[in-house]
Amino acid sequence: MTRITRWAALTVAAALLTAGCSGGPSGDDGENDGRSGSRNDGTALDWGRCKASGGAPAPGGDWQCATLRVPLDWSEPDGATIGLALIRAKATGDDRLGSLLFNFGGPGGSGVSMMPSYAGTVAELRERYDLVSWDPRGVAASEGVRCRSDREIQAAESSVDGTPDTPAEERTYFEDAADFGKGCQKAAGKLMAHVSTTDTARDMDRIRQVLGDDRLHYFGISYGTELGGVYAHLFPEKVGRMTLDAVVDPSADTVGHAKNQTRGFQLALDNYLKSTGRDPEQGSREIADLLERIDAEPLPTSSSGRKLTQTLALTGIVLPLYSQASWPALTSALRAAEEGDGSKLLALADGYNDRDASGRYGTTTHSQRVISCLDDKQRPTAAQARKLLPEFEEISPVFGAFLGWDTAGWCHDWPVPGQHDTPEVSAPGAAPILVIGNTGDPATPYEGARRMADELGEDVGVVLTWKGEGHGAYGSGSDCVDSAVNAYLLDGTVPEDGKVCS
Repeated sequence: MTRITRWAALTVAAALLTAGCSGGPSGDDGENDGRSGSRNDGTALDWGRCKASGGAPAPGGDWQCATLRVPLDWSEPDGATIGLALIRAKATGDDRLGSLLFNFGGPGGSGVSMMPSYAGTVAELRERYDLVSWDPRGVAASEGVRCRSDREIQAAESSVDGTPDTPAEERTYFEDAADFGKGCQKAAGKLMAHVSTTDTARDMDRIRQVLGDDRLHYFGISYGTELGGVYAHLFPEKVGRMTLDAVVDPSADTVGHAKNQTRGFQLALDNYLKSTGRDPEQGSREIADLLERIDAEPLPTSSSGRKLTQTLALTGIVLPLYSQASWPALTSALRAAEEGDGSKLLALADGYNDRDASGRYGTTTHSQRVISCLDDKQRPTAAQARKLLPEFEEISPVFGAFLGWDTAGWCHDWPVPGQHDTPEVSAPGAAPILVIGNTGDPATPYEGARRMADELGEDVGVVLTWKGEGHGAYGSGSDCVDSAVNAYLLDGTVPEDGKVCS
């Protein structure tokens, strides 16, 4: 099952940059692997060279990797442990401030893979910080979870309709969701109940300790903003200089998140259509009509007999909306689809679904589902989703039906109960936290930034607004945003709450 909600909370810019550079934890003899254990006792880190992973070469010599042991269950700190894969590059200047920990979103994104490719964007920050990231528990090299095989994933892509129109399609949709959960439970075992955002926030504080920092300096992007907010709630006195960019609305429940993203993606689509000289309402209707035709008869592609289904077509439309630089690719793909060729939209969908040219799929969406379904307590039913559909379709004729059904399908018949309706992020007494909102963000709409700041508390959340396009603001071409963030992280200069960058 393809996922827009919460997958969208992974920074696409970073994901695209990792195509040619990835690293995993490794010592010379492989003993630093996250599954086999490490040579440290959890109170120190044994840094060594990074190895190649995922078919990509190892990062350069500036990068070091290590494994940190943490409790599987934080309520039993002396019990079983798991390994967390970490990566770092040391500060380049002499006036070092400490470590700056990055989370790039998801949940499910690999920081070990993304950090080297993102280093160029944050080169100025590296002058005074060690750049550090990690694979959160349940992700990639940190006990990563794979819920089904590549063959099973491809079969589901071709047979499961994300917007079921008949009782038979609806049964298939929910049976597939239940099957996915069973696969996750079989793969994850005891870990299944211990990969929540709260668990990972506690891991972050252990990382802070072993890095030798009195306070946590942190840069969270997309879902990483929710993780940062939860950390600030748990450890307000340990918050150092914390930046949250592309902010997830902490006040939104399962249905609220889906509505937020329906509005966000429709806004991005409207802005895209305006950029091509088309009327947004008419253009959206034409795209919705195209998707209906594809639903009735999937399009042929040049990819080994694979066809472009409606769900894959919608996925292909979503990906380029994350970045204005990708809008021309969307134009080309839509034009080809209108002419009967689904190849370009399928290629975009494969990028979204982490599928390579040989047909191998990554595990990001597996980890994402395991984490988000443990976090979310709400389990909307099929009947409730059906009742919501008219409201979702009114918000967006393109994305509404998919995200409406997704409220019930994503965690349907999940093997473990969720933990909360919304995350707790109040952090009274914490140092000022910089919260950045982008007015054109499709995945984490701008309103979430103000709500995050409000929930962090008075004198804690400081909002910086960018009137831009795409998912995230820092490193997206605004000197105003980049300068404000750098001044805050490097010099401690907190911008005025409400500052706006055009």
